[in-house]
Amino acid sequence: MSKQTHSFQAEVKQILHLVTHSLYSNKEIFLRELVSNASDACDKLRFEALDKAELFEDQPTLEVRVSFDAAARTVTISDNGIGMSADEAVSHLGTIAKSGTREFMAKLEGDQKKDANLIGQFGVGFYSGFIVADRITVETRRAGLTAEEGVRWTSEGTGDYEVETISKPGRGTDVILHLREGEDEFLKTWRLKSIISKYSDHISLPILMRKEKWDPERSEQEITDEWESVNKASALWSRSKSEVTQEQYEEFYKQISYDSDAPLAYTHNRVEGRSEYTQLLYIPAKAPMDLWNRDKRGGVKLYVKRVFIMDDAEALMPVYLRFVKGVIDSADLPLNVSRELLQESRDVKAIREGSTKRVLGMLETLADSEEQADRDKYAAFWKDFGSVLKEGIGEDHQNQERLAKLFRFASTHADAGVSFADYVSRMKEGQESIFYITADSLAAAKNSPQLEIFRKKGIEVLLLVDRVDEWMLSHLYEFEGKPLQSVAKGAVDLGKLQDEAEKAKAEEAAEAFKPMLDKLKEALKDRAKDVRVTTRLVDSPACIVVEEGELSGHLARLLKQAGQNAPASLPTLEINAEHALVKKLEGSAHFDDLANVLFDQAVLAEGGNLEDPAAYVKRVNAMLLA
Repeated sequence: MSKQTHSFQAEVKQILHLVTHSLYSNKEIFLRELVSNASDACDKLRFEALDKAELFEDQPTLEVRVSFDAAARTVTISDNGIGMSADEAVSHLGTIAKSGTREFMAKLEGDQKKDANLIGQFGVGFYSGFIVADRITVETRRAGLTAEEGVRWTSEGTGDYEVETISKPGRGTDVILHLREGEDEFLKTWRLKSIISKYSDHISLPILMRKEKWDPERSEQEITDEWESVNKASALWSRSKSEVTQEQYEEFYKQISYDSDAPLAYTHNRVEGRSEYTQLLYIPAKAPMDLWNRDKRGGVKLYVKRVFIMDDAEALMPVYLRFVKGVIDSADLPLNVSRELLQESRDVKAIREGSTKRVLGMLETLADSEEQADRDKYAAFWKDFGSVLKEGIGEDHQNQERLAKLFRFASTHADAGVSFADYVSRMKEGQESIFYITADSLAAAKNSPQLEIFRKKGIEVLLLVDRVDEWMLSHLYEFEGKPLQSVAKGAVDLGKLQDEAEKAKAEEAAEAFKPMLDKLKEALKDRAKDVRVTTRLVDSPACIVVEEGELSGHLARLLKQAGQNAPASLPTLEINAEHALVKKLEGSAHFDDLANVLFDQAVLAEGGNLEDPAAYVKRVNAMLLA
């Protein structure tokens, strides 16, 4: 093939402009990305060679080499991995796959260090070479093709690139960076070694550089023709915990997660038994931007005997723990494992169960720690990830009890951080249920009229305001034998907490108020299933409740917002017979209007929306003028 000139895909031009003009403050990431790409190429060859051993040709040992030429001002990253054909070079280097640029651009924050971490996340790591180079040459040959089918790809990082056929005896890829003026720091052995040690020490392939020796005559280091490994060439997770420093653990996390912050917690274990595997799992300190995308694949990488198999192996971690990052290295799975096989494998099921328990164990350690700093860490975790963790109640019945102990809520006693165990420890003598209320916001929950009797008696009520809470409550019915009871469902039953005198007084009021109740039922027959005298109200004239087993008003609103139809049902109106506004009903010439105003106010106080707001305003105005 003669030399051909192609234009970059439009998205690539945007990436190149960003790389060359915006990410210059964190230049060293180019070596991290290119070494990582070289390692991936070797992993792909190893994977393809499972079925085609001849792809190894006469080079069965896989390696990455990093070298520089001070005179020519070039840095070269070479691998003997899978390589590329001419079509693949055009496809991989001239375009960006599904990860694309629009999403990449949307994630940018203007913080150069954080933005630089996005480079690898969106599959555009190769272009990071243009941070330090004004020209890049790629010489490559795909394993299995002849020496005459090599390819040279060249670009100055502007609008075009050139591709031509060359002769390349060895398979694999050489990426040659022609450095810009002022980038001479990368023409020093110690500088390149320090970057490799920082970012790529865990890579299991040897990363080789030429040895240096001291030349006493010239009083300087001299580069020899002998190559040496500059990384430990062993996967970080395969080392003993005593050999790995906290700084190394944190640096590895930053590399695999593209997160610029240290993790909140991590666990590193070798598991033996029915399944043998090593796990290195991290909990991020902050929620990622795509946390709420349940279709997002997980953040756990799968290795088999230190051979990389796949990113985002979602079968290794339940969906509600999709924020967990890390590596699992199995000694039992076959090297040619597929996503379909992962779903069915008993070994994978054992790994998933074991890893889930490890993650929950990490969280329990923080939540139950005697150290305030650890408890503060858990409080920060819960603020970002609590709503996602609640999804586990319906997905992971095996760990439902452990999850419930990790949950934290607001209550009428505290604005945050209340666990079920805290609540139970403060329950009144004779209290048999854990009381809760769901609402659209903390303010709406706190000020709900349905809490009045509980507040008067000093009974704590949990305030549940996350959208996922209603779904969680459909799977969680009790905690340590104490049933969960909504204060907005059914007739309020305080059991032993309500003395006999109060019960007798309520019964007398209901009997005396019976004629008025009948009139109210008639006036509101199309809006309320029933009207009854209540003991739950102290300061408010009325409130809305639903019967046990029916959808709460909050859940009905959530379903409607999601475009779903909630089952049609009428609520019950409860009346405070002692309230002056209720007493004013008797003999009122505007009975029907006042009854409807009471109902509408109860709906609003519960957080609901009026079906006919104009009618409510008209009735209120009429009574104000009366």
